[in-house]
Amino acid sequence: MTKKKGGGGEAGFGGVFKGLADLIEKLGDLADKGEQLKKSGEFQHKDVKGVYGFSVKVGLGDKGGKEVKVEPFGNVRRDEKSGETVVQEIREPVVDVFEEKDHTLVVAEMPGISTKDVHLEVQDDLLTINAEKKDKKYRKEILLPRSYPREKMKMSCNNGILEIKCVM
Repeated sequence: MTKKKGGGGEAGFGGVFKGLADLIEKLGDLADKGEQLKKSGEFQHKDVKGVYGFSVKVGLGDKGGKEVKVEPFGNVRRDEKSGETVVQEIREPVVDVFEEKDHTLVVAEMPGISTKDVHLEVQDDLLTINAEKKDKKYRKEILLPRSYPREKMKMSCNNGILEIKCVM
């Protein structure tokens, strides 16, 4: 982990606050439409490059009520022990999981990555995606709706969009 030092980072954080203000304004519209919103950004300070963002999904829940899901991504996190903002070496990609009639489709956004850079691990209903190419490292744990054997997962990647089709 690399700590983000002060000085020069205010412009990057100003963009975060503007993005949050835009988010609040758009959440009302999303609730009515059942849509998705993604916001992201980057900043660089000396040798440290931070990527941050979040995805907000608003839709109908299991019981017919409105459900809001906020999922962060990137490599900027708050250290739980110190409370400091840190830039981690490994990024967490944006991931969507779609349940279809005969399969589950996992879609992950990992710019700069191809199929040969990806390693999948499965334990029961937990899928772990690890990907690495040069200075780009990604890792994400995804809880699948059910358990799938690894040999029943087909993976493809096009322009940094990884698709994993899990068949029963």
